[in-house]
Amino acid sequence: MRFLIVGYGRVGIRTAEILQSEGHEVVVVDNDPEKVERARRAGLTAHLGEGDDEELLVEAGVDGAVALGAMTGDLTVNLSACVIGGSYGCRTVLRIDDDYRDEIYRKYAADVDEVVYPERLGAAGAKTALLGGDFDVLGDLTESLSAVSVVVGEGSPVLGQRVVEVDLPEGARVYAHGRSGEPLTIPLPQTELHAGDELAVIAEPEALGAVRERIGGAA
Repeated sequence: MRFLIVGYGRVGIRTAEILQSEGHEVVVVDNDPEKVERARRAGLTAHLGEGDDEELLVEAGVDGAVALGAMTGDLTVNLSACVIGGSYGCRTVLRIDDDYRDEIYRKYAADVDEVVYPERLGAAGAKTALLGGDFDVLGDLTESLSAVSVVVGEGSPVLGQRVVEVDLPEGARVYAHGRSGEPLTIPLPQTELHAGDELAVIAEPEALGAVRERIGGAA
């Protein structure tokens, strides 16, 4: 499967490495010649130019790509890249940084398939460790596993269950929970799930669809 990575910085590099290690075709777009050269040395196809340039994305193979990850440090470029990718049928993943408040996170989450907030994920993991939670769950997040954030739907079968009781498919595990509009944190044993709550889960990539269906409920 082909994946487009727009922005070959810290997050983009690691994402590309994991996808490449799993045998996927990874194409990089970046406006920095040194980063493009680095991607090529890593065995990737790389294009020099702006990530919000539709002609360049077409040249890079957006038409036919499974997904586009917009991983630059520029939110405007990332959003534009995702809009273009979405118009070609790509799954779109938008990176935002800690400069953006939670309400902005949720605003952009409505326009793309997923939002990647590396600082938020890292902070949740650090807090888990500091409070004595099961940090091994995050330690298991290797090339073979993926992380996803899912909102509990109105028709979800997990409504009313305690977080620790949620039975997820194929060994998937919850590592953080948040009420609607609140930051993710360690779920206490008595925490019950309400519609609109958010669960952060790690799972095998092939199990993500079943995880979303169980937590999200019927559309």
